[in-house]
Amino acid sequence: MSQRQTNKLTATAVRNAKPRDRTYRLADGGGLYLEVTPSGGKYWRLKYRFHGKEKRLAIGVYGNKDGDVSLAQARDERDKAKTLLAQGSDPSTVKRIAKLEGRAGVANTFRAVATEWLEDVHKHNVVPMHYSKNKRRLERDVYPYLGSRPVADIAPLELLECLRKVEKRGHLETAIRIKTVVGQVIRYAITTGRAERDPTTDLRGALRQPTVSHYAAITDPEELTGLLRAIDGYRGHPVTIAALKLATLLFVRPGELRHADWKDFDLDEATWSFLPSKNSPPLIVPLPRQAVTILRELYPLTGRGHFVLPGLRSSKRPMSENTMKGALDSMGYKGKQTAHGFRATARTIIAERLDYPEHYVEQQLAHKVRDANGRAYNRTKFLDQRREMLQTWANYLDELRVGLDNAEQYRHGREDESRRNAAPAAG
Repeated sequence: MSQRQTNKLTATAVRNAKPRDRTYRLADGGGLYLEVTPSGGKYWRLKYRFHGKEKRLAIGVYGNKDGDVSLAQARDERDKAKTLLAQGSDPSTVKRIAKLEGRAGVANTFRAVATEWLEDVHKHNVVPMHYSKNKRRLERDVYPYLGSRPVADIAPLELLECLRKVEKRGHLETAIRIKTVVGQVIRYAITTGRAERDPTTDLRGALRQPTVSHYAAITDPEELTGLLRAIDGYRGHPVTIAALKLATLLFVRPGELRHADWKDFDLDEATWSFLPSKNSPPLIVPLPRQAVTILRELYPLTGRGHFVLPGLRSSKRPMSENTMKGALDSMGYKGKQTAHGFRATARTIIAERLDYPEHYVEQQLAHKVRDANGRAYNRTKFLDQRREMLQTWANYLDELRVGLDNAEQYRHGREDESRRNAAPAAG
């Protein structure tokens, strides 16, 4: 192609090109042209064919600002594109890849990649409780040490040193969870072209394993009587008292209770329906009368926000995981009862004293329960039976508050009633 066929435009012609009623083009040759819009914008474009298909490459904006493209620069870009075509490459694809690599180079710190992963991926795959917890772990335990490091340069040793700081606080399980989250972030960086390998794979077996321990829980009815009376007499914040009472009545996981959202409750139908995890079926919790009363009394205090049990310092955050623990400890139950331990308390006493089938309790605990064929029960199964069980449990707790003898009389009264209902009618 001759110089006359390609370099048709002059710098003066380009500079003096005026807008018209419609967009028009000034051809320079070789597929390069200047597009002039009615608003006065001037844009360099290259028309070419790749694998028999007509395509266009946006070269840039003509003007006097930094980053604008002159006529000479536009011709250079045209010549580069022609070279790529001769090599069998699509100029548009090459430009797009270069743009992505440039963007990755700018946002390649661990904090930048982690923030992107949290907002674009993690937030949509887990429930808000897990998203918030992992975000806080990164902010507290990783960003101060690795946040400004290029994600591709993070070595196994410096990550291990970061995790050792968490271990030294005695939080062995948290260190393991943080390692998992960091691995997810770095694998996202690999996928998006900002890292080549995951240093967490070199840390297998490098972290201390936590000793498996059961949550402290009272399983003796007489001791539970004392705890119930202590909660009733506790002079802490009303929201904390409500949390302890609901934990006793419903025995859901503490994290699920702390993140309970008012929109998930139907107090008229006495049900609470929520997702324990992002990809799991909803768990329906029947509410005994006593729980409905607590929630109705709580609504004027917290009903204007999302959280049923908001934080004591900010209503926009859920109650701290240490709030119920601190209350129980202050009542003298440190090492004897934990918030999570209410699950074991209910499980044991309901089975031993109230004689309900184990799978009713397991369903309420949101454990996977399988039938005789090994299939998992639907979480809506036994809903009526669980409603009766929770109401019986709530009534039993009320009797325990009065005294163990009352609770035993209530239990025996239920057994007598069950036998009467099961007895055949007289002929």
